[in-house]
Amino acid sequence: MENIIYYLKDELMKKGMDDLIITFYETEGRQLKFVNNKVVKTGSELTSNISIFVTKNKRIISTSLKDINKNKADELIRKIVSMSKKLPPNEDYHGIAQGPFKYKVKFDYDKNIMDVDESDLLEKAINKALETSKRVAGNLEVGHLKSHLVSSTGAEVKEGSSNLYFSIRAFNEKEESGHMTCCSNTLKKFNLEKTAERAAEIAKLAKNPVEAKAGKFPVIFSHMAFAPLLNNISEAASVYSVESGLSFLQQLNKKYGNFTLEDDATLPEGFNSTSFDDEGVPTKKTTIIDKGVLKTYLHNTSTAKKYKTETTANAGLISPRSFNVVFDCKKGDIFDVKEGIYITNVWYTRFQNYSNGDFSTIPRDGAFLIKNGEIVKSLKGMRISDNMLSILKNIQCCNKKVIQIKSWEAEIPTFTPEVLVNDVNITKPAH
Repeated sequence: MENIIYYLKDELMKKGMDDLIITFYETEGRQLKFVNNKVVKTGSELTSNISIFVTKNKRIISTSLKDINKNKADELIRKIVSMSKKLPPNEDYHGIAQGPFKYKVKFDYDKNIMDVDESDLLEKAINKALETSKRVAGNLEVGHLKSHLVSSTGAEVKEGSSNLYFSIRAFNEKEESGHMTCCSNTLKKFNLEKTAERAAEIAKLAKNPVEAKAGKFPVIFSHMAFAPLLNNISEAASVYSVESGLSFLQQLNKKYGNFTLEDDATLPEGFNSTSFDDEGVPTKKTTIIDKGVLKTYLHNTSTAKKYKTETTANAGLISPRSFNVVFDCKKGDIFDVKEGIYITNVWYTRFQNYSNGDFSTIPRDGAFLIKNGEIVKSLKGMRISDNMLSILKNIQCCNKKVIQIKSWEAEIPTFTPEVLVNDVNITKPAH
């Protein structure tokens, strides 16, 4: 079944296609969903598909083959040839990377990941959370991916990757909850019990929340709360976002604050680490923002040629993208504030204006009033209504503990500490 990628490549090149990238994917996964302390749903699946990127006279076709057999492949080839004659050309297209390449696999990979007893791991985590909370809900996912890429320009590479993901929310009384996630590509770095304990700790601290006040405050963003903001920053750094008017990072070499932001697909423990991007280009670490200065956008080969620069190995063939986001800033005592707010989670982060960075997000789960470095009250009923450029400018310091976060609001795995930001605008949600 996997060998059909060579058939597709040969037949499409015979039909006169210019550039071609074909990737075979095989995914094996299992999931446990739990509600009210009990597993309510289990599932497993083994799926295969082939992604196909083809160009002819700057006409771009991006499609896939899910029913993998020769008859379906022939049918798809006919459709591709037909589309290559009808689609309008994309004059911004400037080709794919020229291979072949040499690859160095630098990330951790657990070949035995599917042998793990996830039920036993989950039971221990639930019991740990229930030591200080009344009920829990969430999900546990275990997966394995095989991929095989070939291109018309000589790139060819095979790779296997493993991943584990755990999300848990702990609850006590109404409006008393805590949420935490963990993710890893190896079992040895996957600590469910510690994650569950943290979610339960937040829920316990969230007892008897009172209405928050509106105004501008120093805000301490936990790992879970800051990762979604960093996801939006990394997405704004894609040259596709810049060209689409969806980026607030409009000027290279401009200073946006005092922090460093990297994309690094070579991190050994990175959830999305990989040895190659969607063109087959060997991945690397890219410093996007260095000590506050925007150094580069994320590029594939085509966009890099357009802007007379080098690819950052972040294809996305249509939209360059980040693999693993890494954040750092000046270290300090983030709780050294006279009066501020500690936010442990956010959701529904939405932009009112992408190009200038106006956004809002809703604190979720435990949020707390801080006075003289101590938690004094649990808070509820607030919204962050601010500007992303203002947030970046007002980053003060972060603590030393960096955690890899992946969540519903932060789909790109993100390595971040907890971060103190001054003058964050807190508003009251409309009812």
